[in-house]
Amino acid sequence: MRQKFVSQSFKLWLLSFVLLASCGQNEKGGDFNNGPMEVPISTITKSNVELKKEYAASLEGISNVEIRPQVSGYLTKIYVEEGAYVRQGQVLFKIEDRIYQEQLRNAQAVLMSAQANLVNVKIDLDRKKELVKSNIVSDLQVKEAEAAYQAALGTVGQAKSAIESARINVDFSTIKAPLNGFVGRFNYRLGSLLAPTNPEAITVLSDNRQIFAYFSMGENEFIRFQRQYAGDTMDEKLKKVEDVALKLSDGEGYEHTGRIDAVEGQFNKGTGAITLRARFDNPKAFLRSGNTGKIILKEQLTDAVLVPIASTKSIQEKLFVFVVDKEGKAQQTPITAVGKVGQDFIVSDGVEVGDKYVVRGFDRLQSGTAVVAKSEKGQEQK
Repeated sequence: MRQKFVSQSFKLWLLSFVLLASCGQNEKGGDFNNGPMEVPISTITKSNVELKKEYAASLEGISNVEIRPQVSGYLTKIYVEEGAYVRQGQVLFKIEDRIYQEQLRNAQAVLMSAQANLVNVKIDLDRKKELVKSNIVSDLQVKEAEAAYQAALGTVGQAKSAIESARINVDFSTIKAPLNGFVGRFNYRLGSLLAPTNPEAITVLSDNRQIFAYFSMGENEFIRFQRQYAGDTMDEKLKKVEDVALKLSDGEGYEHTGRIDAVEGQFNKGTGAITLRARFDNPKAFLRSGNTGKIILKEQLTDAVLVPIASTKSIQEKLFVFVVDKEGKAQQTPITAVGKVGQDFIVSDGVEVGDKYVVRGFDRLQSGTAVVAKSEKGQEQK
């Protein structure tokens, strides 16, 4: 009898637990006694939007020229400071040139000797041309004199060429700026032995009047970029691209806008991306080669599906929204966002135009919970 009583007591306890759990589920899910849960519900719509995308960019001056020696010698003078702005033709460095000056003087002396020999040979040729008329010398002797004269002319030409070569070496010993720009860091100091074979340049001269910003796009992004603009060639399309903005590394925007003016010829096989170039004016020399930033590019999207950011839920870096199915139940649905515009996500997958979704108040919702639309006015009054 006692065993039977204990068994009946256990059954009563189990029944009470099930009833309590059912009541709790009713309150949470709103399926039975309390009815569907009232929540604000809206409908997915489409709209034409302007999407701003950011791309990491590296900045370079329109010209970055390595300054290298073209002759060997010791660095004897430095006429500028690191970071100085110099103009084309301004003297930067001086290489010891005594050996080249001596080579020039020697070449000039050789020329004088060759010219003197040319005079003698010419006199001999003219004399033999006169004597041949009187049959005193033969035609063969005249031809030999003409050959000697041509050889003397060649020697004079070689001497003149040696002078020009020596003069060029003398000029190369004075290194001048090939363009306007900022001088970079010096890799050699006074007394350093310079040579054309040195592994490093003396310095780099950067023309920063304009700045190139290089950034990359993935294959799909680049395809959408091309389709967005009319034109048969890339040049025609680039002419229709709006000016782009540049955000600097400190998060502030650069005062001038730029234009995309070039696209690399092929995709990088390793990264699957293609590089584009935007050109920015830099009249105040605010930007320098080596700066980094972000290119802000506008993309026009037609019939974009928008979902309010506040109506989404993030779980383990995935986005979800509660979609109301045909039976009036909220289903937690994953979505894919491709960008943001204002207070909305631009969604490419997961929901479609016409789907109903829970706007807010879904903290206590679970998939399968019955819901009913609640007016925004009633929500505010409550």
